[in-house]
Amino acid sequence: MNFSKNLALSCEILAAHKLRTLLSALGMAVGIGAVVLMVSAGRGAEKQILDRIRGMGINLVIVNAGQTAIVAGRKRQITNVITLEASDADAIVQECPAVARAAPAVTKKLSARWESENTNTNVVGMPIDGFRVRNITIASGRIFDPQEERGKRRVAVLGPTVVNNLFGNTDPIGLRLRIGRVPFEVIGITAAKGMDANGIDQDDLILVPLATAMRRLLNIAHVETIYVQARDSNLLDAAEKEIRELLRAQHRLENKPDDFTIQNQATLLQTERETARSMTLLIGSVAAISLVVGGVGILAVMLISVRERTPEIGLRRAVGATRADIRLQFLVESALLAGAGGMVGVFGGITAALAVSRLGYWETVVSWPAALVGFAFSVAVGLIFGIYPAVRAAALEPVEALRSE
Repeated sequence: MNFSKNLALSCEILAAHKLRTLLSALGMAVGIGAVVLMVSAGRGAEKQILDRIRGMGINLVIVNAGQTAIVAGRKRQITNVITLEASDADAIVQECPAVARAAPAVTKKLSARWESENTNTNVVGMPIDGFRVRNITIASGRIFDPQEERGKRRVAVLGPTVVNNLFGNTDPIGLRLRIGRVPFEVIGITAAKGMDANGIDQDDLILVPLATAMRRLLNIAHVETIYVQARDSNLLDAAEKEIRELLRAQHRLENKPDDFTIQNQATLLQTERETARSMTLLIGSVAAISLVVGGVGILAVMLISVRERTPEIGLRRAVGATRADIRLQFLVESALLAGAGGMVGVFGGITAALAVSRLGYWETVVSWPAALVGFAFSVAVGLIFGIYPAVRAAALEPVEALRSE
């Protein structure tokens, strides 16, 4: 019997036992659907993490004063030094060929107040170039200009979270708020960026000119951070090396350890991507266990089918069917069961992933390769779990099989 006849016969037999076929395919469908949904959710989480890192800036290298470490998921300074200065940023731009621009910055948690409302927020002092380096865009109003920067003017650009906390539905442009005890005019509002890779709200901040923050708010002569933008993403490692060599020379460190920490965005991206992919693989592997459960269901159904169809097997053997024909018959049936369940599972998983994303519960990214691999794997599982019933059916002797009727 050729394959096409086996396929047609298998379809007829499966259609004759609709409930059994439906339940068997459903077990496989649930497994494949779970895999597709979980992998899509994992890829969505990976995309969110990478978007947050890229939202910090483009081709970014971050230089922090002193040594820093990640504590409880957040960057913490473990040594306090005052050797990093705004002039170091100028030197980096002039002396490092791989660097396009650099923006020194200071940050401090301060109280901000407007009328009866107040909030504690991150006040960031940085130059105009900092907006480009850190990929900060303006939703309304404007950023401060060079004249305001040189004149240490008291102007401020607010993040959306600060606007919501202090002003509610009131347009703050042109109004005055107090940062600490110093009055500032609101001239702009940044576009929302959401959380960063460390879970920190990037919209809960007030941006002021660097010189204003250093002189009028903090009264310091050093900076905490220099944000550096490399000329190209392929030059991030080169920029990091050039910056380290320059700062060691600038700070006359010689045989001393670095008094700064450099974070390369490319390294951070790679680390976060590997972490996210590991989580996706883990989640997908757990979901794949349900595929094995579906395979066991197919095994049980096929064994029952062998027992019920023993006379039919004996009759087919008696009229000339070979053992190979019988094996192929049952393998085709188990593959059809698993394939039908896999196809339903793929469409169900994709539909669920899109629905979850559209409803806003979780951002998902449908992985079509994972869906195709899942379908192929379902067919493979059907074939694997169909081998034993097929071999058992083929091993039946015609005479014994006919007597069982």
